[in-house]
Amino acid sequence: MTKSIILLSGGLDSLVILGLSKEKYNIELAITFDYGQKSALYEIEASKNICDYYKIKHEVIKLDWLKNITHTALVSGDEIPEGAGLLDSTNSMKQVWVPNRNGLFLNIAASYADSDDYNYIFIGANREEGQTFSDNTPEFVEKINGEFEYSTMCHAKVVAPLIDCDKTEIVKKAIEHNIPLELVRSCYKNGGKHCGVCESCVRLKAALINNHAEKYLKILF
Repeated sequence: MTKSIILLSGGLDSLVILGLSKEKYNIELAITFDYGQKSALYEIEASKNICDYYKIKHEVIKLDWLKNITHTALVSGDEIPEGAGLLDSTNSMKQVWVPNRNGLFLNIAASYADSDDYNYIFIGANREEGQTFSDNTPEFVEKINGEFEYSTMCHAKVVAPLIDCDKTEIVKKAIEHNIPLELVRSCYKNGGKHCGVCESCVRLKAALINNHAEKYLKILF
């Protein structure tokens, strides 16, 4: 019987993937990582609420050592970069880069898969962020699947259903499939509401506006 794991940050991409793929791929387990990111508590809370909504098991894994070697603004005391001009910016990417984050997360998930015979690992890689972040690209997914052919006995396959989508297309899918966007937590900062000005918020706001989803703007921002 097919069963799957999802890397769940509480953000738009992983929420939509869970909503679209839970039944077909029997997603049983969501893993959320706390690596000292400023928004960790809110991401964990959002992920828990999403797992409660979809009735799947939720596991939080702390990676304190990753915090200790991450020197960029997502974790450190530096200010999170702000403004619409951040998108597709190499400089912005460097300011929020976490060392080997997606590679590490997927390898941890692969250990779970190998231990309990999961067939698939879902990740929220997408075309829009792939323009800035190399670990959101089809090439990355292909390479890590090649690795798991050797490093796991179960040969779990990494799946990125949104790899060809931008944020506007992802929000459209969410609306069409009645996925609860009000549960999303995409902000890089640690405030109760989305800040609206960090890179992740700018992307989400634009996608909601493009889909005329004003009701979610009022809820989230």
